[in-house]
Amino acid sequence: MKQRLSYALGALGHDTYYYAISTFFIAFVTGQMFAGDPHEDQMIVLVTNLVVFIRLVEIIFDPIIGGLIDNTHTKIGKFKPWLIAGGLVSSVMIILMFSRFFGLASSDHKVLFTILFIIAFIILDAFYSFKDIAFWSMIPALSEKNSERETLGTFARFGSAIGAQGATILAIPIVLAFTMGGRDQGARGFFAFGIIVAIVQGVTALITAWGTKEQKSDIRQEGEKTSPKDIFKALVKNDQLMWLSLSYILFAVGYVATTATLILNFTFVVGNAKLYSITGIVGFVGSIILVPLFPALAKKFGRRKVFTGAIISMLIGMALFLFGASVPTTVLGLIFLTAPYQLVFLSVLMTITDSVEYGQWKNGVRNEAVTLAMRPLLDKIAGAFSNGIYGFVAVAAGMTGTSFHAGTHYGVGIFKFYVYVIPAILMIISLVIYLAKVKLTEKRHQEIVAELEAKYGAETTNED
Repeated sequence: MKQRLSYALGALGHDTYYYAISTFFIAFVTGQMFAGDPHEDQMIVLVTNLVVFIRLVEIIFDPIIGGLIDNTHTKIGKFKPWLIAGGLVSSVMIILMFSRFFGLASSDHKVLFTILFIIAFIILDAFYSFKDIAFWSMIPALSEKNSERETLGTFARFGSAIGAQGATILAIPIVLAFTMGGRDQGARGFFAFGIIVAIVQGVTALITAWGTKEQKSDIRQEGEKTSPKDIFKALVKNDQLMWLSLSYILFAVGYVATTATLILNFTFVVGNAKLYSITGIVGFVGSIILVPLFPALAKKFGRRKVFTGAIISMLIGMALFLFGASVPTTVLGLIFLTAPYQLVFLSVLMTITDSVEYGQWKNGVRNEAVTLAMRPLLDKIAGAFSNGIYGFVAVAAGMTGTSFHAGTHYGVGIFKFYVYVIPAILMIISLVIYLAKVKLTEKRHQEIVAELEAKYGAETTNED
């Protein structure tokens, strides 16, 4: 229980940080970072474009980061050094980000600020990626049992939900609480928020490092270091990981295409943008209810059926959005669409975790961090798509205003086709690939672990 709670707290701080940097930092940039500067609009465009570009470029380095983690051998394990270093350095950097670079952002030294911002954000993103991959890659090192892995994943996902929704709920009250009037003092409120987020992430990273223990076993015995070439070969040769990744990326793109444009649905289809807050409430309640139920559902039905049931529920939600526009239909659609997301995430996370042993069984090389790096990499790709999808759909459907005007013609049919029909097709294809090609069930994983234990146990005995 100590390990589970420590890991859950780490997830809480991890997602608090993620939402702070991905959502509220952009709000800070557009509202406060360059307040009063005569070149405010140009600097906002520059900084937001730099953030997107740096994040997209960093995606291709995730497998290499996973390889560096796998090649790390210390007394406290391979993950904890990166968890601690990544957590502490990125925490310091987020304080700098919310500080307006201590006044440099609104000064006349725009070139100097731009150079320092690029360097600082690269450091922030790189160290956060090390922490992100190290944190989620720890699961196969903490236990070899499916049941305990599912429990750890469930605790972590529960902590993530609290961290993400907590940041969403408390961010503005914190900013207001530390603001004493005036635009510049609003920036001070965001600075205080950045400090709180940094403390939460830094402390919870240390708690996870203190409260968890990597298991030593014959299967996890240290091998030769992995070269960058071997890293990508290991990924490609792990056919179960590749098929699962293809299935998940199709699902993720379809899901974000729908959820990223929900504000357009509320504004221009339903005609009430204020109801958009229901989305967060439904997601939070769904997480609180379904995340703790995942181990029991997986044990009773198996992950394949849990994954299938969640996708079917989402398809029902999309159908409700497609054929309805009333408030009751929209709320019901939200429940069917967003609540089961955690079940999909956990099913995929646990199967990716099990593919560590599958890759070791098939290729003779164990790559924990490299394998687990695939999940955040796929989510980053889907997240990058979401911004582009939003802009494309808004323009194509004529929904570029900020408010609904009764009697104005909007391309509702075009909107629904792009955000409900096409995503539904992507999810169906995702499910077909998953059921047809992903054969790494819990039972098969147990058989693979038994074979690996017999193999490496015998080698250890022979060496002795």
